[in-house]
Amino acid sequence: MAKLTLGPIAYHWSAERRRDFYACIADEAPVDEVYLGEVICSKRAPFQEAELPTIIERLERAGKQVVLSSLAEVMLKRERKATEDLAAIDSHEIEINNAAGLYACGKRPHRIGPFMNAYNEATIKWMAHQGATHVVLPTELPAPAIAVATRAARDLGLGVEVQVFGRASLAVSARCYHARAHGRTKDNCQFVCEDDTDGMPLITRDDRPILRVNGIQTQSESYIDLMPEVKRLAGDGVTHLRLMPQAVDMVAVAQVYRRALERRLDLSEAEAVLREICGGAPFSNGFFHGEAGYRRIANANPV
Repeated sequence: MAKLTLGPIAYHWSAERRRDFYACIADEAPVDEVYLGEVICSKRAPFQEAELPTIIERLERAGKQVVLSSLAEVMLKRERKATEDLAAIDSHEIEINNAAGLYACGKRPHRIGPFMNAYNEATIKWMAHQGATHVVLPTELPAPAIAVATRAARDLGLGVEVQVFGRASLAVSARCYHARAHGRTKDNCQFVCEDDTDGMPLITRDDRPILRVNGIQTQSESYIDLMPEVKRLAGDGVTHLRLMPQAVDMVAVAQVYRRALERRLDLSEAEAVLREICGGAPFSNGFFHGEAGYRRIANANPV
């Protein structure tokens, strides 16, 4: 059975909120692995670094495996230094989300995060030769491409992870639109992103929600939900299923996915429970089915 993982928090949650969140994950969430670390904005990192050892100890005491994630964008000297410091840690596995991390890791075994765009067999093979032991596939890949990439990775002995819940990361930018939208600059943002714990809604001129903004990151408005597709993913050889933290009850999300994976909950019932947990947030699976990403393909074949 595929392992259930919890990806790194993408948003700028307060230190107290993070601490409480991971305490609940440790004690109640049926996930096997938890990714920790600031992935989006290096300016946020100091707010969580002091709590990190305590959070790691709590999660590991509860039997969770901890993986440390690197920044998706490395532009400044301090960001390169932070990436190098992370690569020097030998107590935990590292997930690399930027080419600077590959340089810092050298041939040390590491995981490849979703920002590294492992779209095809040749790229995955090259990454494996550089020390990769595990790859998280991009959310935009359709099912046939996932199957091909998974087969290539498994032939090389790599684990394969696919995001099955949470907003899709669509882009990261050198500029911070989140700050600009509030009349501020990236250097003087005053951490306005902390006010939007599930991202800042972006709407069209006719008042339709279309995207979410999270600092320098652009996300989908909808939550990816591949619960109807997990059987096919497992059949194709995917070893890990990723839940991305959102401002909903993530313990309940993990529980419903676990029950569905273990076939202790009917798929239609599980979907209904998940919708209730997420309070009416739109769900999507368009990328998986080769359609526009925001679409929800009804009656998707789970086989």
